[in-house]
Amino acid sequence: MEDASTDTYDGGKPEPSGSLRTFGAVYQGFRENAGFTQEALAPAIRYSAHYIGSVEQGRRLPSKTFIDRSEETLNANGVLRKAAKRLSKQPGLARWFREWAELEKQAISLYTYECRLVPGLLQTEAYARTLFENRVPLLSEEEVEIQVTARLERQKLLRDRPNTSFSFIIDEHVFTRPTGGADTVRGLIDHVLACTTLRNVEVQVMPLKRGLHAGLNGPMQLLETPDNQWFGYCEGQESSQFITDPQTISTLYMRYAKLLSQALTPDDSGSLLEQMRGAL
Repeated sequence: MEDASTDTYDGGKPEPSGSLRTFGAVYQGFRENAGFTQEALAPAIRYSAHYIGSVEQGRRLPSKTFIDRSEETLNANGVLRKAAKRLSKQPGLARWFREWAELEKQAISLYTYECRLVPGLLQTEAYARTLFENRVPLLSEEEVEIQVTARLERQKLLRDRPNTSFSFIIDEHVFTRPTGGADTVRGLIDHVLACTTLRNVEVQVMPLKRGLHAGLNGPMQLLETPDNQWFGYCEGQESSQFITDPQTISTLYMRYAKLLSQALTPDDSGSLLEQMRGAL
């Protein structure tokens, strides 16, 4: 039976959108009309009663597989699929990172472009601690420890999922900023280089000499699930978005593909990072 437990990476719960609540009510109507309780439906569609309940309450974005199985079992005549397409037009809130983090655990491909800081999956403890200790508004000591621990725990994905392809494109200037001091940056570069020795991890640096590139609109993340669904996540100050709209995903994918050709190759990126480390 498939289910996804809720992570605590961002410390908050997803906030239901109007479209999610509406879809949940429609789904509940089909379930009850077919004579199923949540517990009885669970084994029929191979999702837990908890998952079904979360969808009906508008707290979870239903997966394509969940909708397909429900369509058949509940004899929905395509209504659920049509209703689900409306969900794709509703971007999530920043707190949707919990849903994104859950999808990361299942992804077969994960693409990340960053122009502000080194992505969380590649950070060292010292670098992450510096970021959390200087966050505004300030976090308590306990909150800092919780955030650092969660970030380091999440990094296990790189080794726990050897069949997942991880691609990172990072702006060169990110490594020139002395975040935490020279020793912290040296350790950070060493760690990033060590990560690139994993067969499933590629890191490319976007050089400063590249005056224009396809990522000037800001950082982005894309992932592909085992059933070949694509999702996106764009993180801002207070307006992060969990993206499912196919047209938007297509645009982000085109930009990322362009970035891959504009950044240095993985080998050249490694050489540049070694040069930068030596200059510290």
